[in-house]
Amino acid sequence: MTRILTIEDDVVTAREIVAELSSHGLDVDWVANGREGLARAVSGDYDLITLDRMLPELDGLAIVTTLRTMGVLTPILMISALSDVDERVRGLRAGGDDYLTKPFATDEMAARVEVLLRRQNTVKDAGTTLRVSDLELNLISREATRDGQSLTLLPTEYKLLEFLLRNTGQTLSRMMIFEEVWGYHFDPGTNLIDVHIGRLRKKVDPPNLPPLIRTVRGSGYVIAEPV
Repeated sequence: MTRILTIEDDVVTAREIVAELSSHGLDVDWVANGREGLARAVSGDYDLITLDRMLPELDGLAIVTTLRTMGVLTPILMISALSDVDERVRGLRAGGDDYLTKPFATDEMAARVEVLLRRQNTVKDAGTTLRVSDLELNLISREATRDGQSLTLLPTEYKLLEFLLRNTGQTLSRMMIFEEVWGYHFDPGTNLIDVHIGRLRKKVDPPNLPPLIRTVRGSGYVIAEPV
Protein backbone atom coordinates (compact mmCIF):
# COMPACT_ATOMS: atom_id res chain seq x y z
CA MET A 1 0.00 0.00 0.00
CA THR A 2 1.16 3.53 -0.77
CA ARG A 3 2.44 5.20 2.41
CA ILE A 4 2.10 8.91 3.15
CA LEU A 5 3.72 10.88 5.97
CA THR A 6 1.77 13.97 7.08
CA ILE A 7 3.73 16.48 9.17
CA GLU A 8 1.17 18.97 10.49
CA ASP A 9 0.75 20.58 13.93
CA ASP A 10 -2.85 21.76 13.47
CA VAL A 11 -5.07 18.90 14.63
CA VAL A 12 -8.10 19.87 12.51
CA THR A 13 -6.05 20.22 9.32
CA ALA A 14 -4.18 16.99 10.02
CA ARG A 15 -7.40 15.05 10.53
CA GLU A 16 -8.80 16.43 7.27
CA ILE A 17 -5.66 15.37 5.38
CA VAL A 18 -5.59 11.91 6.94
CA ALA A 19 -9.31 11.33 6.34
CA GLU A 20 -9.20 12.47 2.70
CA LEU A 21 -6.09 10.52 1.74
CA SER A 22 -7.26 7.43 3.62
CA SER A 23 -10.51 7.55 1.64
CA HIS A 24 -8.37 7.20 -1.49
CA GLY A 25 -6.84 3.99 -0.18
CA LEU A 26 -3.58 5.53 1.06
CA ASP A 27 -1.88 4.57 4.33
CA VAL A 28 -1.23 7.82 6.24
CA ASP A 29 1.01 8.38 9.27
CA TRP A 30 0.70 11.70 11.12
CA VAL A 31 3.23 13.50 13.30
CA ALA A 32 2.66 16.92 14.87
CA ASN A 33 6.12 18.47 15.23
CA GLY A 34 9.02 19.16 12.92
CA ARG A 35 11.78 17.30 14.71
CA GLU A 36 9.87 14.03 14.90
CA GLY A 37 8.65 14.57 11.34
CA LEU A 38 12.20 14.86 10.03
CA ALA A 39 13.24 11.70 11.86
CA ARG A 40 10.29 9.77 10.41
CA ALA A 41 10.91 11.15 6.91
CA VAL A 42 14.52 10.00 7.02
CA SER A 43 13.93 6.57 8.54
CA GLY A 44 10.51 5.67 7.16
CA ASP A 45 9.82 4.16 3.77
CA TYR A 46 7.29 6.72 2.53
CA ASP A 47 6.06 7.36 -1.00
CA LEU A 48 5.14 11.01 -0.34
CA ILE A 49 5.25 13.62 2.41
CA THR A 50 2.75 16.41 3.09
CA LEU A 51 4.65 19.07 5.01
CA ASP A 52 3.33 22.09 6.87
CA ARG A 53 5.50 25.18 6.44
CA MET A 54 5.24 26.43 10.04
CA LEU A 55 5.88 23.76 12.67
CA PRO A 56 7.03 23.62 16.30
CA GLU A 57 10.66 22.62 17.01
CA LEU A 58 11.72 22.59 13.34
CA ASP A 59 9.98 24.43 10.52
CA GLY A 60 9.02 22.94 7.17
CA LEU A 61 11.61 24.86 5.17
CA ALA A 62 14.41 23.47 7.33
CA ILE A 63 12.97 19.97 6.98
CA VAL A 64 12.78 19.98 3.18
CA THR A 65 16.25 21.54 2.91
CA THR A 66 17.72 18.89 5.23
CA LEU A 67 16.03 16.03 3.40
CA ARG A 68 17.28 17.16 -0.01
CA THR A 69 20.79 17.73 1.35
CA MET A 70 20.74 14.16 2.71
CA GLY A 71 19.66 12.86 -0.69
CA VAL A 72 16.12 11.91 0.36
CA LEU A 73 14.11 12.20 -2.88
CA THR A 74 10.61 11.48 -1.53
CA PRO A 75 8.09 13.83 -3.21
CA ILE A 76 7.02 16.65 -0.87
CA LEU A 77 3.77 18.62 -0.99
CA MET A 78 4.28 21.75 1.12
CA ILE A 79 1.15 23.15 2.79
CA SER A 80 1.15 26.62 4.32
CA ALA A 81 -0.88 29.65 5.33
CA LEU A 82 1.99 31.73 3.88
CA SER A 83 0.50 32.37 0.47
CA ASP A 84 2.57 35.14 -1.11
CA VAL A 85 4.66 34.35 -4.17
CA ASP A 86 8.01 34.79 -2.39
CA GLU A 87 7.13 32.14 0.18
CA ARG A 88 6.01 29.71 -2.52
CA VAL A 89 9.25 30.28 -4.39
CA ARG A 90 11.30 29.70 -1.22
CA GLY A 91 9.54 26.41 -0.56
CA LEU A 92 9.93 25.15 -4.11
CA ARG A 93 13.54 26.27 -4.40
CA ALA A 94 14.36 24.47 -1.16
CA GLY A 95 13.23 21.22 -2.78
CA GLY A 96 9.45 21.06 -2.40
CA ASP A 97 7.68 19.43 -5.34
CA ASP A 98 4.42 21.37 -4.99
CA TYR A 99 2.99 24.09 -2.74
CA LEU A 100 -0.60 24.33 -1.52
CA THR A 101 -1.88 27.31 0.46
CA LYS A 102 -4.32 27.22 3.38
CA PRO A 103 -7.26 27.14 3.47
CA PHE A 104 -7.54 24.46 0.81
CA ALA A 105 -10.14 22.07 -0.55
CA THR A 106 -9.30 18.53 0.52
CA ASP A 107 -10.16 17.13 -2.92
CA GLU A 108 -7.63 19.51 -4.52
CA MET A 109 -5.03 18.40 -1.97
CA ALA A 110 -5.74 14.75 -2.81
CA ALA A 111 -5.49 15.50 -6.54
CA ARG A 112 -2.08 17.12 -6.06
CA VAL A 113 -0.92 14.10 -4.07
CA GLU A 114 -2.09 11.80 -6.87
CA VAL A 115 -0.21 13.86 -9.47
CA LEU A 116 3.02 13.72 -7.45
CA LEU A 117 2.66 9.97 -6.90
CA ARG A 118 1.97 9.44 -10.60
CA ARG A 119 5.01 11.52 -11.52
CA GLN A 120 7.14 9.48 -9.12
CA ASN A 121 5.91 6.22 -10.64
CA THR A 122 6.67 7.58 -14.12
CA VAL A 123 10.24 8.24 -13.03
CA LYS A 124 10.56 4.66 -11.78
CA ASP A 125 9.14 3.27 -15.02
CA ALA A 126 11.15 5.46 -17.38
CA GLY A 127 14.52 3.95 -16.57
CA THR A 128 17.28 5.70 -14.73
CA THR A 129 18.72 8.13 -17.29
CA LEU A 130 17.41 10.89 -19.53
CA ARG A 131 19.73 12.07 -22.29
CA VAL A 132 20.03 14.27 -25.34
CA SER A 133 23.29 14.46 -27.28
CA ASP A 134 26.10 14.28 -24.68
CA LEU A 135 23.91 15.57 -21.84
CA GLU A 136 22.75 12.96 -19.32
CA LEU A 137 20.56 13.18 -16.23
CA ASN A 138 20.52 10.26 -13.80
CA LEU A 139 17.10 10.11 -12.13
CA ILE A 140 18.30 7.96 -9.25
CA SER A 141 21.45 9.80 -8.20
CA ARG A 142 20.06 13.15 -9.50
CA GLU A 143 23.43 13.78 -11.16
CA ALA A 144 23.83 15.57 -14.49
CA THR A 145 26.78 15.46 -16.87
CA ARG A 146 27.59 17.20 -20.16
CA ASP A 147 30.43 15.94 -22.32
CA GLY A 148 31.47 13.77 -19.38
CA GLN A 149 31.74 16.74 -17.01
CA SER A 150 29.62 16.82 -13.85
CA LEU A 151 27.11 19.68 -13.53
CA THR A 152 26.19 21.11 -10.13
CA LEU A 153 22.47 21.84 -10.18
CA LEU A 154 20.29 23.53 -7.59
CA PRO A 155 16.95 21.76 -6.84
CA THR A 156 14.89 24.00 -9.13
CA GLU A 157 17.48 23.76 -11.91
CA TYR A 158 17.29 19.97 -11.64
CA LYS A 159 13.48 20.01 -11.90
CA LEU A 160 13.64 22.37 -14.87
CA LEU A 161 16.21 20.26 -16.70
CA GLU A 162 14.28 17.06 -15.98
CA PHE A 163 11.09 18.59 -17.40
CA LEU A 164 12.90 19.75 -20.52
CA LEU A 165 14.54 16.35 -21.04
CA ARG A 166 11.28 14.46 -20.54
CA ASN A 167 9.93 16.52 -23.42
CA THR A 168 12.97 16.56 -25.70
CA GLY A 169 12.19 18.25 -29.00
CA GLN A 170 8.90 19.68 -27.71
CA THR A 171 8.48 23.41 -27.15
CA LEU A 172 7.35 24.05 -23.57
CA SER A 173 5.37 27.22 -22.92
CA ARG A 174 5.97 29.44 -19.90
CA MET A 175 2.66 28.31 -18.42
CA MET A 176 3.61 24.64 -18.79
CA ILE A 177 6.92 25.31 -17.05
CA PHE A 178 5.30 27.32 -14.24
CA GLU A 179 2.81 24.51 -13.58
CA GLU A 180 5.33 21.66 -13.69
CA VAL A 181 8.38 23.19 -12.01
CA TRP A 182 6.88 25.72 -9.58
CA GLY A 183 3.37 24.35 -9.15
CA TYR A 184 1.85 27.66 -10.24
CA HIS A 185 -1.43 27.56 -12.12
CA PHE A 186 -1.02 31.19 -13.11
CA ASP A 187 1.71 33.41 -14.55
CA PRO A 188 3.01 35.60 -11.68
CA GLY A 189 4.26 38.12 -14.23
CA THR A 190 7.91 37.87 -13.20
CA ASN A 191 11.12 36.91 -15.01
CA LEU A 192 11.48 33.83 -12.78
CA ILE A 193 11.66 31.39 -15.70
CA ASP A 194 14.06 33.54 -17.71
CA VAL A 195 16.44 33.81 -14.75
CA HIS A 196 16.46 30.05 -14.14
CA ILE A 197 16.79 29.20 -17.84
CA GLY A 198 19.72 31.61 -18.01
CA ARG A 199 21.43 29.97 -15.04
CA LEU A 200 20.76 26.49 -16.41
CA ARG A 201 22.16 27.44 -19.81
CA LYS A 202 25.43 28.59 -18.25
CA LYS A 203 25.86 25.09 -16.83
CA VAL A 204 24.43 22.95 -19.64
CA ASP A 205 25.63 24.99 -22.64
CA PRO A 206 29.20 26.21 -22.04
CA PRO A 207 30.80 28.27 -24.84
CA ASN A 208 32.89 25.35 -26.10
CA LEU A 209 29.88 23.08 -26.76
CA PRO A 210 26.92 23.38 -29.17
CA PRO A 211 23.83 24.71 -27.36
CA LEU A 212 21.02 22.30 -26.50
CA ILE A 213 18.54 24.67 -24.80
CA ARG A 214 16.86 27.05 -27.23
CA THR A 215 14.38 29.87 -26.99
CA VAL A 216 11.40 29.58 -29.31
CA ARG A 217 10.40 33.21 -29.73
CA GLY A 218 6.85 33.86 -28.57
CA SER A 219 6.33 30.22 -27.57
CA GLY A 220 8.73 29.06 -24.86
CA TYR A 221 11.79 26.83 -24.59
CA VAL A 222 12.95 23.51 -26.00
CA ILE A 223 15.88 21.16 -25.48
CA ALA A 224 16.99 19.18 -28.51
CA GLU A 225 19.93 17.71 -30.39
CA PRO A 226 22.33 20.41 -31.65
CA VAL A 227 21.59 21.72 -35.12
